[in-house]
Amino acid sequence: MTPVRFGPPTRRLFGLFHAADERRATGRAALLCNPFGHEAMRTHRFYRLLAERLSRQGVAVLRFDYHGTGDSPGADEEGELTGWSQDILEAQRELMRRSGARQLGWFGARLGGRLALMAAPMAGASLQRMVLWDAVFDGASYLHALGRAHLDELELSHNIPPASWQRSLDRDPLAFSNECLGFAIPDALREQLLALKPEVPVKLHPTQTVRLLSHPKDTTAARWAAQAKAQNPAANLEFTSFAHPLIWTSNPFASNEMVPSEAMQTMVAEIHGH
Repeated sequence: MTPVRFGPPTRRLFGLFHAADERRATGRAALLCNPFGHEAMRTHRFYRLLAERLSRQGVAVLRFDYHGTGDSPGADEEGELTGWSQDILEAQRELMRRSGARQLGWFGARLGGRLALMAAPMAGASLQRMVLWDAVFDGASYLHALGRAHLDELELSHNIPPASWQRSLDRDPLAFSNECLGFAIPDALREQLLALKPEVPVKLHPTQTVRLLSHPKDTTAARWAAQAKAQNPAANLEFTSFAHPLIWTSNPFASNEMVPSEAMQTMVAEIHGH
């Protein structure tokens, strides 16, 4: 595992490069696209173990932080979807340069999956496969869920939480959408997330395989997949229901598993394409 700094001088990014085991080198590489905020913290160990397992199997891996997140320069208030999707393309260039790989796959969970879809049309022929896990397709519902989690944590921190908090959320589902569990949601990012709707047309490249795995209760993802397939009949898009015990916005030290073994095995197999 090698720490790396890359990107243009005005937008440097931090990443961790996992070289492929030379004894099992496959000529393939995988780029791991982070979720947002607390969900990125929640999946940090999952991403690390996923990268280590893939590298041992001969796949070079780069995991990285978007501008203004993690160990990359920038402030919370500078975060926005267009710039983060461009960061994915910059990370792809760095991964291909370091690995010399001929084939590339992307993996993204939650908002990372949606960002991967935004960046994919500009990725070129080297991108052959995307694996998207519980990707975000309804931005308003996503913000509401983050606000609900934020309010739950606020109430836990007070012996007698003000009743006005809950009333505010009942009146306006987006009442707590400017911050989530310690991570700022600036106005620009908030408006971009609200513009994410399942009905928005999407263009999928026919040479890129897209594997969409979502929780059985996520009817929005199933609806998006059906619509995307209808709009792109030549695309290789597959949707699979995948139940798992990981709670995206839970405290990392709660009783649920930090790295569900079935989820790890499934994602490794999906990235490999079998």
